Amino acid sequence: MASRYLIGDIAAPKGVSVVPENLKKKIARNGALLKAKVAALKETSAKAKVSRTDMKKRSIAYAKEYKKADKQLVSLRRQAKQAGNFFREPEAKLLFVIRITGINKLAPKPRKILKLLRLDQLHKGVFVKATKPMLNMLKCIMPYVIMGYPNLKTTKDMILKRGFAKVNKQRAVITDNSIIEEQLGKYGIQGMDDLIHEIYTVGPAFKQAQNFLWPMKLSSPNGGYVLKKHGYHEPKGGDWGNREELINSLLRRMM
Repeated sequence: MASRYLIGDIAAPKGVSVVPENLKKKIARNGALLKAKVAALKETSAKAKVSRTDMKKRSIAYAKEYKKADKQLVSLRRQAKQAGNFFREPEAKLLFVIRITGINKLAPKPRKILKLLRLDQLHKGVFVKATKPMLNMLKCIMPYVIMGYPNLKTTKDMILKRGFAKVNKQRAVITDNSIIEEQLGKYGIQGMDDLIHEIYTVGPAFKQAQNFLWPMKLSSPNGGYVLKKHGYHEPKGGDWGNREELINSLLRRMM
């Protein structure tokens, strides 16, 4: 039997069901919310498409830039060789520093420097700018670290495989470019390719990009160390010190 509702002061005819006013309002509200949700999804999808296109263009531009720089170096080396001169390699701008000792018998000054560089644990590593003040600081902690000049492949692999973001002072997995854009978008870094390029080329926003990356936790090298209490360039051989370009092979064993 159909229910009866009062419309104003008049009862609805027998056998006719009337939609309650509250239900009408609910249907209208849900319809408006659905339209707003669909419009927002379309807008987000369009923005994401534009962002992906821009990211792809920048990635291609970065690849061309790296290739051009390599060709220029090869050309300069050949010219120097043909002229019978020596070619001076360009000074490295980027350093990667790894801590290889614990806290036992560590003097206060090296302990403070290691803390400033965020190397508070064994096998942690960070990218730093190879400036004169930084090199002077690294001299004080040389027996406790391994450092060198990472190439493009090593830098890319380190960030992709061992890179974590620092979000609200917490270690977070970089699952999407939106995490990078949210933290570094105001510096023109909107994705992983931008972040790698900024770190490798030591760009104007290197400090912000380096602080965005959590210190990288590496494994003990596959094959082990030689002797950590001796320097790499000592006659007997060791581990600590500046390996320059030779650090790339060590980092691949520690990823």
